[in-house]
Amino acid sequence: MSRVEGLAEIVLWAADIEASVEFYRDRLGLEVISPPQMPNKFLRAAEPEGGIPEMIVLVPHPYPDDYFPTHRKKEQRTLHHLAFRVGAREYEALENAFIEAGIEVRHGVHPVLKNVRTFYVDDPDGNEVEIIGPGHPEASKTGHDVHERG
Repeated sequence: MSRVEGLAEIVLWAADIEASVEFYRDRLGLEVISPPQMPNKFLRAAEPEGGIPEMIVLVPHPYPDDYFPTHRKKEQRTLHHLAFRVGAREYEALENAFIEAGIEVRHGVHPVLKNVRTFYVDDPDGNEVEIIGPGHPEASKTGHDVHERG
C-alpha cells in the first residue's frame, strides 16, 4: 500500500508566465490561488479530501531566451508529459475548445488504463499536456499508445 495519498504539485519552468497562466487558467480552468504579487503562480487543479490541493506551479525561468528555444525539442526535455483527469463532458468540451483555438490536438490510446480516451496538446513552453477522460470504445481494444511523441 502506498504511503502517498496523492500528488500535491507539479512545478514547471515558464518562459512567458502570462502565456502559461492563460493556458492553464483559461484553457484548462485551473484556479490561480497564489497572491497576484507572487512571481510563481500556483494553480489549483483539484481539491481532494484533506485540504491539500493538487496544483500546477509555474515558475518564471531565469534565462528564457537561452533555455527554451533549444529545449523545445521534446527529446531534449526532462519532462515527458503531464496529465489531467477530466469527466466525459469536460473531455469533449476541452477537445473542441483546443481545436477551435487552432491548437494541435493529438490522440492516443493509454498504454495501461483501459476504457479511457486521451488527447495531447502542448502548453506555451512546449510541455506536453495529456487529457484523460472516461470511456471510449477504441481505448479498450489495445494497450498500445498510438500517439506519436517526438
